[in-house]
Amino acid sequence: MNRSARVIQTVVSQHAEETAFLWLLRDAAVGQPHYSLADLAKLDNRVEAHIDGLRVAGDDGWDILRKQLEDKPEPGEVFAAAVLAFESNKDDRVGFVIKFGTTSVEASRGLVSALGWLAYDRAEKVIQRLLEAETPAVRRVGIAASAVHRQNPRRALDNALAHADPSLRSRALRAVGELGLVDYLPTTRKNLTSENASCRFWAAWTLALVSGDKDAIAQLQVVAESESPYREKAVQMVTRRLEPSAAKMWQRKLSQNPKLVRLATIGAGVLGDPDAVPVLIERMRNPEFARVAGEAFTMITGVDIAYQDLDANKQEGFESGPTDNPKDEDVSMDADENLPWPQPEAIQNWWTKHQGQFSKGTRHLLGKPISPEWLYQVLREGRQRQRAAAALEIALRQRGTKLFEVRAPGFRQQKILAELDKK
Repeated sequence: MNRSARVIQTVVSQHAEETAFLWLLRDAAVGQPHYSLADLAKLDNRVEAHIDGLRVAGDDGWDILRKQLEDKPEPGEVFAAAVLAFESNKDDRVGFVIKFGTTSVEASRGLVSALGWLAYDRAEKVIQRLLEAETPAVRRVGIAASAVHRQNPRRALDNALAHADPSLRSRALRAVGELGLVDYLPTTRKNLTSENASCRFWAAWTLALVSGDKDAIAQLQVVAESESPYREKAVQMVTRRLEPSAAKMWQRKLSQNPKLVRLATIGAGVLGDPDAVPVLIERMRNPEFARVAGEAFTMITGVDIAYQDLDANKQEGFESGPTDNPKDEDVSMDADENLPWPQPEAIQNWWTKHQGQFSKGTRHLLGKPISPEWLYQVLREGRQRQRAAAALEIALRQRGTKLFEVRAPGFRQQKILAELDKK
């Protein structure tokens, strides 16, 4: 291999590595409190630039991606290889990435993301192939990809909802909610008593979202009060579906359990009643809940704690996330890593001056009473978690509405919202 060829191969390898790495960044960014849609679009443009470098490299680019995926079949590598494979329309390449991308639920996230990255008219053929597969893990990717594009896979969805495989069925139940499919609610309701926890949760989540089903809401309350990995999603949905007075009573109940104070704090931000602000300020004095209480305060008031100099340094002696201690068995990441540390006294002073601007008993989001017009503005201008909240509120208010996908490529979201502005 001559020097020029080695240089080219090095450049193409860097494109492959950067695509996988940047995908990991954007995978986290879609749910982060400090990313706006503009930030996400900027990051996605960087991803697209490296993908374009791989496209230009042709077969050499594919060979590097293939080897990278064989050596490291993780979501970022699956995503990078899958985008080029699906665009190629070559059966051997498509089959290759499907094989590696369905080895685990985690790996399949990269496969679904790659299909979501493509415009639907380019992804549709592959999605149909996945939906017609015999293997449940492959069909699950097809259902997920259809849902990401907010397309109803119809007969494939019917079959998935009746399938014995719980992973496939739970993804189908979730898709019913994301697509706002009212006609599927009777089938969804049958899964409230499923033996599989994931199926029960997504059935309840979908029923609560699309119809406000009381049994589903009650079941989600049980999930929220358990150790379930879905409990935060359950709090988000239940708080929005309960009557405000009932939601407040439930939050007080959660607050009485030390293990559930964090969830009660999140719920206060979801409900958006300024009446909760004094309690939130008090929780800011506890380092365990300080940052999440600050986020709830922002969700209600719209105050950017860092921008308005209401933040503080990290509280001394407090540790969260993985530590350097080899004997520490807790390796979970800090859930509040990208949230500012609030300064309780400064925030109390701000609240004393401005509380008259807020109507207690009225639900707020980012400083304004919730209204359809304001929700769409938040969808355009808010941060990712705030945008996700607005998307849920919109779907809850319009029965049968598709849930806006705030995790889609930023450039596509911007286009969709621009088209909405013209209507």
